[in-house]
Amino acid sequence: MDFEIRVSRRPQGPRQLVQEREAYFRLVDQGMGYAKAAQVIGINVRTGKRWRNGRGASGKNKAAPPVNAVVPPPVEASPPVPSRYLGETDRIHIADGLRERATVRAIAAELGRSPSTISREIHRNRHPTNGQYRPHAAQARAVARRPRPKPGKIGQNPELRDFIQDHLTLRWSPEQICHALRRSFADRPEMHVTHETIYQALYVQGRGDGAL
Repeated sequence: MDFEIRVSRRPQGPRQLVQEREAYFRLVDQGMGYAKAAQVIGINVRTGKRWRNGRGASGKNKAAPPVNAVVPPPVEASPPVPSRYLGETDRIHIADGLRERATVRAIAAELGRSPSTISREIHRNRHPTNGQYRPHAAQARAVARRPRPKPGKIGQNPELRDFIQDHLTLRWSPEQICHALRRSFADRPEMHVTHETIYQALYVQGRGDGAL
């Protein structure tokens, strides 16, 4: 291993156990048991379980998703790929170019976009009355027009959501709920979810981004 195993088993407080976490998952991938790997690395067994399965919201603790443990090796930096959507900075550049009477083709070349993208942006998001292109107003119009993300499987199914919520109230784990759903609704695949999906929903809920 490329780090020194901790002798002290005391809680680490806010310290991020990045190296320990990577080593723990490597040992597990090599076939070592969870408890033994935790002992070798010097962490609590429950810490390893939280890394593997995530954590539901409880008291002052926010929900957390499972950890993607092993950091991939560094790769050579590649030039940034333009976002699918034009951003506010892009729109300010477009407005500046229009004030300087630059051509659409020249503006597109400077932004690394196609001329049709810039032409469509100007026509769609300019002021509907006077035809002027104001970057901040154009940004607001584009954001308002952008489709909203669809709710997840749990949020789209009230029966599924209520079943999960009721059993979380009974302090069932997401793994237990997952198995119970498959037993209780064996012939209804729309009622089947993985425990990772439940953890993810709890994580989103813990961040305040929406209800379960």
